[in-house]
Amino acid sequence: MGKRVQGGKARELRPFRVLAAPFVVARPSGCRIRTRLHVSPADAVVLRAVGEHLGALAGADLAARMRIGNVPAAHARRAERKKALTPQSSSRWAGAITRTSEDQYQLGRRALNARIGSLRRAIRAIEARLAVPPGSCVRWGRRMVRGYVNHAERRAKQQRPQILKRNLRQAVRERDSGRVRVTRGGRLLLNSRHHLYDTMTGPKPLTEAAWQAELDSWGDEWSARRMFLTADGEAGAPFGNYTISVAPTCGSIALVLPEPLRRQHANARRGRYVLDAAAVFTHRGEQWSDRVGAGAPVRYDITYDSGRRRWYRDASWSTVKKGRQAPVPTLDVLRARPVLAVDVNADHLAAWILDPCGNPVGAPRTLPLELAGLPATTRDARLREAISRLIHLAQVHDCAALVVENLNFADARTTGREKLGRGRRGKAFRRMVAGIPTAKFRDRLAGMAHHAGLSVIAVDPAYSSKWGAQHWLAPLKEQASTGQTTVTGHHAAAVVVGRRGLGCTARRRKDGPRQTPTTSASRRVEAGAVRPEDRAGPAVPETPSHRTLGRTERTAPARTTCSTTPVVRQTRARPPGKHPPHGPTTVRGPSVPDQQLALFGMSDRPTPAD
Repeated sequence: MGKRVQGGKARELRPFRVLAAPFVVARPSGCRIRTRLHVSPADAVVLRAVGEHLGALAGADLAARMRIGNVPAAHARRAERKKALTPQSSSRWAGAITRTSEDQYQLGRRALNARIGSLRRAIRAIEARLAVPPGSCVRWGRRMVRGYVNHAERRAKQQRPQILKRNLRQAVRERDSGRVRVTRGGRLLLNSRHHLYDTMTGPKPLTEAAWQAELDSWGDEWSARRMFLTADGEAGAPFGNYTISVAPTCGSIALVLPEPLRRQHANARRGRYVLDAAAVFTHRGEQWSDRVGAGAPVRYDITYDSGRRRWYRDASWSTVKKGRQAPVPTLDVLRARPVLAVDVNADHLAAWILDPCGNPVGAPRTLPLELAGLPATTRDARLREAISRLIHLAQVHDCAALVVENLNFADARTTGREKLGRGRRGKAFRRMVAGIPTAKFRDRLAGMAHHAGLSVIAVDPAYSSKWGAQHWLAPLKEQASTGQTTVTGHHAAAVVVGRRGLGCTARRRKDGPRQTPTTSASRRVEAGAVRPEDRAGPAVPETPSHRTLGRTERTAPARTTCSTTPVVRQTRARPPGKHPPHGPTTVRGPSVPDQQLALFGMSDRPTPAD
């Protein structure tokens, strides 16, 4: 099958692209939990002093790592940098700082490579359209390239590739030199510092007192975002971490102070400070206490939210061994039970329960997911709420997995306006595509479903909406006409997604008998024309029944793969509208003795005319 592409005088059938095979999403390889710390004023002073001191060391080490450039890990001089940081902190604090610097540098390298690829794709897309005269369409290979609407738009677009090429040359120079751009605390925070007056929220012009208050508030946020309070876990250490240790029984926290701060703030032996606050993990606390009690490594991060004026403590650990992946069930095991098919959209989730045969069960579900224009924390909370409702729905219906589309809008977002329309409609469509939480939804769903005992199957999203509307929307609307839920094209797409996860075809089988009277096995046996695949063995087919006595009309020839079978004439009633016009036709089938035909008055020899 294929779809027709218009453009030019000729029409060409373009085949559908090959769909990728469904797969089970890998389970998360780690776990991270958070709790709030109700610290005292003395604890807040110590934590802030330690965080700012280590943050300054982390910034200096990151700058040193940038100067080294893109070299193999063995030549990054991490041991030298760690040795230089140890006198100002400790050996374990220095190890965590150098490890974090290396991670940030490698992340910046990956971001720079992604930016270079994005710029090159955008340049190719614009130059391809500039090569086509305005208002026309040219075929390049098997695809159509459409020019810009008019000359004015084309002249404006001629400046865009020059800007993109300049940015590309600069990015390539940075990559070749080993330089990356990394801002501790975030680039948005740095831009706010460079344009501090413009980012102030109070009424302008600001008075001296208001300006000083804004400066103090911004300085508090600047220092809070750039503090460093991260301690890596160690196997065999007391409670899984020697630098920041938490007792599982009472939750007391002991912190190893850097060398310059021990004389001033230490309140325990060996240069430690014991906080007045206690760490109590309510969410998955049993797993954390079991791991801490066994001495397994646990990493701790202490952060400060300047807007809420709250301290938080995160605990994270790995659930699988290094270099391995978490085991996942096979598709055959998951397809033996019902699944919950989900179609992800910009403002809602469309879901439907499918049985193991691929049939929709029950009523469709629509879960609202409004994320546009909301803060990051609010978006994350709403996304978690929607995923929790999906998991609860799957558990109620005894589903083994959730089937989602393996969406990836990275290429579409990089090409921008050149691939996603123009004008107001194009802008609205690009905004909608950017608002769909594809990667975050899949990652959140995989982690939360794993903890709930469910799996996630990812399928190819190609043609799901088109084939859902073509094969499933009308019958689903007819089936749910008496219900209160309105069936939309997104629900039909969810059905197609679920059927792909179950290994079924997207096309819906038509109603009615699966075989026509002319091809049914019973009529072929009755006529004596039996195909090789219909035979149960070498036995001779059954003799014609007495119902063939009054039949004088002749049937169309039946198919067979045996060329040595003798030809006999068969007669039976012709259903109206099912066969070609009357005429002398023959059927290939096993020969029947003349004695049997004579028994029923059916001689195979021609009779003379009256």
